[in-house]
Amino acid sequence: MATVEGTVPDLRRSHGLADKPGSLPVLLAVIFVASFLSHIGLVRLPYLWDEAGYYIPAARDLLLSGSLIPRSTVSNAHPPLVMIWLATWWKIFGFAPLVTRSAMLLVATFTLAGVFRLARWAANLEVAIASTVCTGLYSVFFCQSSMAHLDMAAAGFTLWGLLSHLRKQRARSALWFSLACLAKETAILAPLALLVWDSAQLVRAPSDDPQRRERWTALFWLLFPGLPLAGWFGYHWTRTGYLFGNPEYFRYNVSSTLHPLRVMLAMATRLWQLLGYMNMWLLTAAMLFAMLLPPRRDSNQERPRISFSVQMTFYVVIAAYLIAMAAVGGALLARYLLPVYPLWIIVCVATLWRRVRYWGLVVSVIVAGFVLSIFINPPYGFAFEDNLAYRDYIRLHEDAETYLEARYPMARVLTAWPASDEISRPYLGYLSRPMKVVQVDNFSFEHISAASDLRNQYDVALVFSTKYVPLHSLLAGWPEWERLQRLYFGFHRDLPPAAAAQVLGGDLVYGAARNGQWIAVIRMEPVVDARIPNATAGGRNGF
Repeated sequence: MATVEGTVPDLRRSHGLADKPGSLPVLLAVIFVASFLSHIGLVRLPYLWDEAGYYIPAARDLLLSGSLIPRSTVSNAHPPLVMIWLATWWKIFGFAPLVTRSAMLLVATFTLAGVFRLARWAANLEVAIASTVCTGLYSVFFCQSSMAHLDMAAAGFTLWGLLSHLRKQRARSALWFSLACLAKETAILAPLALLVWDSAQLVRAPSDDPQRRERWTALFWLLFPGLPLAGWFGYHWTRTGYLFGNPEYFRYNVSSTLHPLRVMLAMATRLWQLLGYMNMWLLTAAMLFAMLLPPRRDSNQERPRISFSVQMTFYVVIAAYLIAMAAVGGALLARYLLPVYPLWIIVCVATLWRRVRYWGLVVSVIVAGFVLSIFINPPYGFAFEDNLAYRDYIRLHEDAETYLEARYPMARVLTAWPASDEISRPYLGYLSRPMKVVQVDNFSFEHISAASDLRNQYDVALVFSTKYVPLHSLLAGWPEWERLQRLYFGFHRDLPPAAAAQVLGGDLVYGAARNGQWIAVIRMEPVVDARIPNATAGGRNGF
């Protein structure tokens, strides 16, 4: 990745921006209040998708049994730090979505404080404020802030670890990176990337370099975060017999993702997610345009730029995430890049500050674009969790499943994940008691047709949109793209409710739609076995 700005090291010190005692609690308080108020309408929502499918059940198992290995769901070998955090909050304040989402907003607050401190150290106060606002209101970050996923905690610890690394606070950096790895295993990418980069710098350094000893010490501390992660995997292996999660999880996320063409497609997607996704293109385009302008001057001096060494540190970590997340991970979720979004934002904002006269106005337009992306769906497919489509999803499922429970409380329900968990686990917040589930993989024609042959096993079907497919997609005119998506990324098209009802041979009794998503309940007619005569027929024939 090309360097956006060159090197004028340590000129940021002239801004008088050294950390002040007591400033961190004030910063955390301000950010938390702003985050909580901006999420006030979301903090009581039931759990969504992967929350319901793994993280909440795993944390609840820890709360009830004290076991770090989930019992009510198959273990994916994720480190337990976030689950410990949630279980602790539930133990103190009670098991409720409000408690969960407040706890995660505290994690997001800690992450945003890391963004602020890192930008302030690398650039200045103005860039720090603008970068923190841009990050907090970027749609992916905003929506993930209250969700019970691992990536926000991993991002927060990684950013604080990166700041300590740049400050040459080696032991503190090792501690932050270790906590990041215990939040999510992929957080090992940052210290490993820095280890490779610093090793290359050490090889290139002359033998009489006075900093050679310090460089070797830095390498040792970058190795340290691997120890607690290795300890966790070892513990998981002794308890489950699996080192990196159950075989299906490993197949989906690692062994099935390494085809060269898939990696190339995934890399293109990852680059898009970093540089253009959810209106990030506004910031990227503004930064590229700013590079055509000369630096502005203050008091006859050029405005200082982020030093070359700091920028290269950022780019090394960004590149590590892009490469690794293109090679592994069955689902190309944008939240996996949460640790590196702030790094790109800081570099772009610093470039605007240095080169654009009305840079504040430009940043305001970009922030407005970020806010719009929270509410308005883009003209391409995306994960529901990346903007407020996730709220639409939850509301649709709440209403449909309430109807289902009221009208067919004893029914056997044909549906797909994650609704299968929503109606079988009342603690997720959708139903008051569990319902019996017959599960299918999805609602494509192939799977619905196969389910139609099993009509005697279920009474109703709960069908819903499992993916967002815009009516006028940017790639709609390229059939080859959809073929590749089906081949490598599990893409499918859900049958519309009426078509699903026709294939299943049932009646559509409930339907609702919201902003491109839909859900429906289909009642199945009882299957009558023609081999068993009814009472009337038997009477007429003298049986």
